[in-house]
Amino acid sequence: MKKAFIIIVVNCCFFFNAFGQNTTTFKSSDPAIELAFNRAKNMALSYKGNSNDPVGPWYEAALPSRSAFCMRDVSHQSIGAEILGLNKENKNMLSLFAKNISENKDWCSYWEINKYGKPAPEDYRNDKEFWYNLNSNFDVMFACWRLYLWTGDKTYIDNPEFENFFEKSTTAYIDRWVLDADSLLTRPEFPNPSFPFNIKDDFHRCRGLASYSEGINGLKMGVDLVAAIYRGLLTYSSILRQKGDIQKAEIFEKKAAKYQQQIEQVWWDDTTSTYNVIYTSDGKFSKDGGELFLLWFDALTNTERTQKTIEHIISEKTNIENLSYLPFLLYKYGFEEKGYEYVLHLTDPATKRREYPEVSYGVIEGIVHGYMGIEPDASKNTITTLYRGKNEITSEVDHLPVLNTVLSVKHENQNTTLQNKGNNPIQWRVMFAGNYDAIFINNKKITANHTKDDNGKSYTFIDVPVNPGQKIKASFL
Repeated sequence: MKKAFIIIVVNCCFFFNAFGQNTTTFKSSDPAIELAFNRAKNMALSYKGNSNDPVGPWYEAALPSRSAFCMRDVSHQSIGAEILGLNKENKNMLSLFAKNISENKDWCSYWEINKYGKPAPEDYRNDKEFWYNLNSNFDVMFACWRLYLWTGDKTYIDNPEFENFFEKSTTAYIDRWVLDADSLLTRPEFPNPSFPFNIKDDFHRCRGLASYSEGINGLKMGVDLVAAIYRGLLTYSSILRQKGDIQKAEIFEKKAAKYQQQIEQVWWDDTTSTYNVIYTSDGKFSKDGGELFLLWFDALTNTERTQKTIEHIISEKTNIENLSYLPFLLYKYGFEEKGYEYVLHLTDPATKRREYPEVSYGVIEGIVHGYMGIEPDASKNTITTLYRGKNEITSEVDHLPVLNTVLSVKHENQNTTLQNKGNNPIQWRVMFAGNYDAIFINNKKITANHTKDDNGKSYTFIDVPVNPGQKIKASFL
């Protein structure tokens, strides 16, 4: 009896830590998606590291057995982590990646850092022998920009360590690894080899992989890296523009455009209506799951090709890491039913390897950012809401930290209610799918604005200031 009592106490303590009011909560009249959120939240918070570890605040973002975090996984998990209140962890981990960029490593950082504050030995021997996927610098840049937009924390774009990382990644790093837009298919397979070079040594052969796809013989370039460079350069342009350096911003915007043109002109395969993903040293293109990153880096401008890419991705089998990107991406691109399906699949106890950290964080972002349609933009101090669930389903997210305040957002019966529970005012762009003449704000009729997405779908919106403590109900009927 005493033993059973102890077990109950332990379980209750864990429940409180995971679901206490200091972290974001989610409720829905759809019990399946509410259960999915709670399972993902439980799993994600179980990966929170000890802030007293030598590395400082951190969470698992790699194979759990390593007690470490890698650049790709952190970049993907960061918004889900921010939703769950892991802001100190995000800032610490990303700053460590930025801080450890160095010329001696050919402007790479450490691909993976462990809880001891050291480069993980599974991926690093010394500055000339280590594992590194070249996408990662640009992925980290994109994560910093998205975190700034989500939180309003200017550290992510103004801190000197980040500024140096951005500048080196978009100049010296591209030069050192022969990643200029005109050199992508003619560059050496191993631009910066260790000496003596041993092709059988992963820390030689994989020091500067030109893709997130791994284990491919003769890999010379991946379209996911092209997309990553495009997004990295465009991100840097946005950061510069935000700081008022318009002339320099335009230079990097033009550079980014060259990579996007490469994707459409060189990598598209008309015969299969899909993008090629891998280019090897024998001059051949091939397909691979890496096409997912064309969506992640928002690198496609042709609507028809984007739709075909998504349809191809969801028709193919892929690993759990890639699947973890789909909840958010599918909601973002208008595949709501499939997004919902993957949310449930990835949190089903029967799903193999669902315990991989990216999965739970990906589901959290998929539900809050995707399904609930909450989109902050610190550059305009605006939060847009666009519900992507079914109108008959009531869903609410509460205690959500965003833009230096705390929000509650509830979608119910074609209404959206937003309450600002924090200390800072925001601008709320309330948006509904469809074309309506007006939106009612606390029962007051206001003439609406209209827009369309890339697929021609119509939306109605208005902008409403929301002060601290204020609660506003919006509806279109």
